[in-house]
Amino acid sequence: MLQYPTVSESSTITSVSMGRGTNAEAPMPVPQLVLSMRCDQPTAAPSRHRLDGLDEVRFGRGPALVERDVRARRLTIRLPDPRMSSDHGRLVREGDTWVLDDPASKNGCVWNGTLTRRELLGDGDVLELGHTFFLMRVASPAPGAPDLDALALAPAAPELVTFAGGLAESYARLARVGPTDVPVLIVGETGTGKELVARAVHTLSGRRGPFVAVNCGALPETLVEAELFGARKGAFSGATGDRPGLVRGADGGTLFLDEIAELRASSQAAFLRVLQEHEVLPLGETRAIKVDVRFCAATHRHLDDMVKAGGFRDDLYARLYGYTIELPPLRARREDLGLLVRALLLRRPGGERATFTPAAVRLLFAHDWPHNVRELEKTLAAAVALADGRAIDVGDLGDLARRVATARPVATTAPLTGDDALRARLRALLETHQGNIAAVARAIGKDRMQIHRWARRLAIDLDAYRR
Repeated sequence: MLQYPTVSESSTITSVSMGRGTNAEAPMPVPQLVLSMRCDQPTAAPSRHRLDGLDEVRFGRGPALVERDVRARRLTIRLPDPRMSSDHGRLVREGDTWVLDDPASKNGCVWNGTLTRRELLGDGDVLELGHTFFLMRVASPAPGAPDLDALALAPAAPELVTFAGGLAESYARLARVGPTDVPVLIVGETGTGKELVARAVHTLSGRRGPFVAVNCGALPETLVEAELFGARKGAFSGATGDRPGLVRGADGGTLFLDEIAELRASSQAAFLRVLQEHEVLPLGETRAIKVDVRFCAATHRHLDDMVKAGGFRDDLYARLYGYTIELPPLRARREDLGLLVRALLLRRPGGERATFTPAAVRLLFAHDWPHNVRELEKTLAAAVALADGRAIDVGDLGDLARRVATARPVATTAPLTGDDALRARLRALLETHQGNIAAVARAIGKDRMQIHRWARRLAIDLDAYRR
């Protein structure tokens, strides 16, 4: 059985930076069901369905239908998946939790890679009904209708699409900052899409000049100033002609300083004039040249810590920072996995015709993507080429299976499901906390009354654990 990653960083999504100095509280988490991916049609638009205000979600095969009955507090989802039954189970609210209940479907349901008929659901759990994959999520939702189709999302720029509520809020703030000349600092792990967001900033700015990306870590040490600020002919050995430099090349547009933390100390000092005076002094020139440039920078490092340690100039940092947005890693925004797979496939030749085996999609959900969206993009590109028109299978995903197995060893015994799993979990927690119901409730994220209700239903003697 594949061990699916827990969404332990869900707080990252709800606390995405909304700009330094912002003290707004993150919205309350809400249970949501994301229809993430269909194996036979992975480029079909995913959808997100809020579960607050509902008591039941019903599934079945049929013409595509999403019907919310507010009075009955019921949501019905039907899909043209030939491997689903006409009645393929339901989700039922029990107190403040949701339970998968599927007593009668022909093929049963798969929960986190395990065939089951009944299961208690938690944040990050993956459900397979037929060849359709759903993700259970408890987090702040993106704004919009309770049942939100990806095609109904209206991001300010195509790169800024998400079902994650905290990230959607950050993107909305970025859209308001975009048309201004405020510098933007993008923070996030390698591969989270920082350059894509920078390009979105350029699009939102409406500036007619070019978008120029500079990899600060790749600038040659002896020619940094010439590369950035330009040089007159004869200014140094090898300067056989006038060079405008990258900053002037972005005149009227946006200069994206990728991995700004890697900029050498001498170049940091030279950049102060550009940011403060909006002018450059090319090598060999005696007069500065004015430039009209919007600055956008990115880093995977913590500039605050670098400033304190003396590795980055405080005065440069003060001029770079206007609005800061932190991009969460892919493992913390798994509600967007289907959105991203769809977008990346549609960019690839032949990707619009791609299909997957269920085993391959399970692997996509089980992997924690340490290199984020860039890793997903490269994996899908290779898989489309290797499959060459047939369904993408596990063997087309490179060494993903080995990496997932190494990170999360396969269970050697059949996992407990349904009430057995809940009973085992409660007993373990009661033993650990010596029968302290309040401590168990905190550990499991429920209220005390829910622990008592479960104990009565599962015939657990709470007094036997008190010491």
